[in-house]
Amino acid sequence: MSFVQVTDVWQHYGRRSIIERVNLDVTEGEFVSIVGASGCGKSTFLRLLLADETPSRGEIRIDGGEPAREPGRERGVVFQKYSVFPHMTVRDNIVAAESFSGGLGRFFGSKLRAARERADETLDRIGLAHVAGNYPATLSGGMQQRLAIGQALTARPRILLLDEPFGALDPGTRIAMHDFLTDLRAETKMTVFMVTHDLSEGFKLGDRVLVFDKPRWDPHAPEAFGATITYDFDARDAGVPFQHILDQYPSLAAH
Repeated sequence: MSFVQVTDVWQHYGRRSIIERVNLDVTEGEFVSIVGASGCGKSTFLRLLLADETPSRGEIRIDGGEPAREPGRERGVVFQKYSVFPHMTVRDNIVAAESFSGGLGRFFGSKLRAARERADETLDRIGLAHVAGNYPATLSGGMQQRLAIGQALTARPRILLLDEPFGALDPGTRIAMHDFLTDLRAETKMTVFMVTHDLSEGFKLGDRVLVFDKPRWDPHAPEAFGATITYDFDARDAGVPFQHILDQYPSLAAH
């Protein structure tokens, strides 16, 4: 049974069409990578999944429920720009993410000590254990993005939405975060949608790779038509024409 069901979704801003005719069925626990040229609506689609925006037409249902009108706790998100609590230490940022996701408010006593131990385990895995007591302002941009990723993953949402989450990370840390995300996904069975400009990353992490593109184009009215899903590849299939995709979208080559 479909866990995420996207039915004839269109999104436009005024006369500018962003995406159109998007249909998709995703089973629970799938990892879906989303690639495509810049400006083809990938991040817009992620915001629609988050329910940060409402489709101009069509609907998105999660687990058979009514279409959401605003973001909820079942959807975790990490966008390109990191978002952390500047007045909290790195460790307490992770603790706060866990407390908010559980709807319990702040931890105290033995629960707080246990939460901090779990936070330290998370920080060790994402390479921030050595700055656990620091404040975000003292960290580099890449380290702050790692912290934001750690927050979202600690919340253990049913759906995790990632918009270029690893773009600011060095190659070694990026690989470590791949492993961390893969392990956490295996533990929680959460469904993941990830926008990336790195095709090899999309195939490495995803079960499916969706390509967004504009099949219709009017040079006299470039905003008349939106993008849609032009390819839906099984990333586990060794026969996928990887080089063909790179030839069509050279910007998707690994950075």
